[in-house]
Amino acid sequence: MEIKGEDEGIKSFSLLHSTVWSASVGNDENILSGGFFMSVSTITEFRNLPILNFSDSENVQKMKDALELVKSQSKKEYPIIIGDEEIWLEQKLYSYNPCKKDEVVGTFQKANKEITEKALQTALKTFDTWRFTPATEKAEYLFKAAEIMRQRRFELDAVMILEVGKNWSEADADLAEAVDFLEYYARLILDYEHKTDWITPLEGERGELSYIPLGVGAIIPPWNFPCAIMAGMSAAAIVAGNTVILKPASDSPLIAYKFVEIMKEAGLPPGVLNFVTGPGSAVGDYMVEHPKIRFISFTGSRDVGVGIYEKAGKVVPGQIWLKRAVIEMGGKDAIIVDDETDIDTAVEGVAASAYGFQGQKCSACSRCIVVESVYDEFNDKLAKRVEKIIMGNTEDPGNYLGAVVNKSAFDKIMEYIEIGKTEGTLIAGGEGDDSQGYFIKPTVFKDIKPGSRLEQEEIFGPVLAVIKAKDFDDAINIANDTEYGLTGAVYTDNREKINKAKQLFHVGNLYINRKCTGALVGVHPFGGFNMSGTDSKTGWIDYLLLFMQAKSISEKV
Repeated sequence: MEIKGEDEGIKSFSLLHSTVWSASVGNDENILSGGFFMSVSTITEFRNLPILNFSDSENVQKMKDALELVKSQSKKEYPIIIGDEEIWLEQKLYSYNPCKKDEVVGTFQKANKEITEKALQTALKTFDTWRFTPATEKAEYLFKAAEIMRQRRFELDAVMILEVGKNWSEADADLAEAVDFLEYYARLILDYEHKTDWITPLEGERGELSYIPLGVGAIIPPWNFPCAIMAGMSAAAIVAGNTVILKPASDSPLIAYKFVEIMKEAGLPPGVLNFVTGPGSAVGDYMVEHPKIRFISFTGSRDVGVGIYEKAGKVVPGQIWLKRAVIEMGGKDAIIVDDETDIDTAVEGVAASAYGFQGQKCSACSRCIVVESVYDEFNDKLAKRVEKIIMGNTEDPGNYLGAVVNKSAFDKIMEYIEIGKTEGTLIAGGEGDDSQGYFIKPTVFKDIKPGSRLEQEEIFGPVLAVIKAKDFDDAINIANDTEYGLTGAVYTDNREKINKAKQLFHVGNLYINRKCTGALVGVHPFGGFNMSGTDSKTGWIDYLLLFMQAKSISEKV
């Protein structure tokens, strides 16, 4: 494929996974098509950003310094940003540190419907020009933003440690995934700029196909991956040529504000990315139901996601399109442990999947289905492994398990622990303490029956249900008996069983002999089946198509 700008010497030879730029522009090495400026040295093949090594004393000191910096700004107040205007309101929202529940991380504005309407009208006006922006220019904003995020890496990590209670490695993995999304989607949009070479030739006609943006979108991200998912959703919509209103989760507005700040520093024009903080009833619902909203991109709970899907499907007066809804919800993810596997390896994978970031991942293992011949051995080893997990304030790098995100989450999880005591046998954890922060010990229940509440309902916390299966076939049947279908894993050394799991385990992301969390952009396209959402496959080659529509043109020659 060849993309030409005003300078015929600039070409892009592209494969979907790697876009390599070369240039021949005389003495000026920075001019790209349309007069836009970027480095044309080489856009390398996409590679995932490695996670920082916190056994390195230099990295440890940088993180400590970043934590102090973010804490020193705790009294700062942040505006709503619409176009190039900063808006301050009388009513406020507060972001708190879940590990120190009374510690404010930042103060934000509480928007109403009038403010949301202002943001929407600004986004509509900006779309009139932004939609014609060349792919090279849109991609460059993402490349620049990714570089700024790398430069501010420790600061952004520190924000997530303090705002949602991630440990150091979880926070840095979140940041790395955000950078990966920007880098991946920037390359990807260059591949979609012109697709004339895909058209079947017809004598006497010249065929074209182009992907054009949809319009104004509502971006509603979750708090559990407050940087990665928020940035990925926003960047994909923007680089596809849309303008957006970003409504961050109420528990994580600061990291979203930092991202908006970074996109501004990268040169993104005002009005393309509008930042509105406020409750779902005043901001989220208003956007979803508005006739001028073209699409909604949401990641969050099942109940909220289903509600958005229903509202988006209703055509209201003044609406001239069917809204597109990109909905990603939760999971009741299972790991199957077969009797033909190394039990110690399986225990490690289950523990990492169940308790990483306090089990507050849609991909987290909340059900472990174990073949009965190794059931007792597995439970004994798992209980001992879980008791070794260190819990505490995640400002301390020695603490693996932090607090759950807020009081509501704490109360809900503790209620499920009480339910678990009536449905199975507690073998680890089961205690919570919200005196200082919202801490819940990593908890394991064994002898949970298929169909019970603990086995069926999403808890979103550090609680694992262990279920006994008669054999491998029974384990797959139990795993599939759920309304969700996001992630799953199988531990077995038997190739026949692996192949059977590949065919029958009904999830969007299946892992063999490894944990069921930790999807990487471009490596593990992410999205689930059934009530886990619309299977949008973030971090993959077709994701941008969700924010575009194809226009076919044929000219008689």
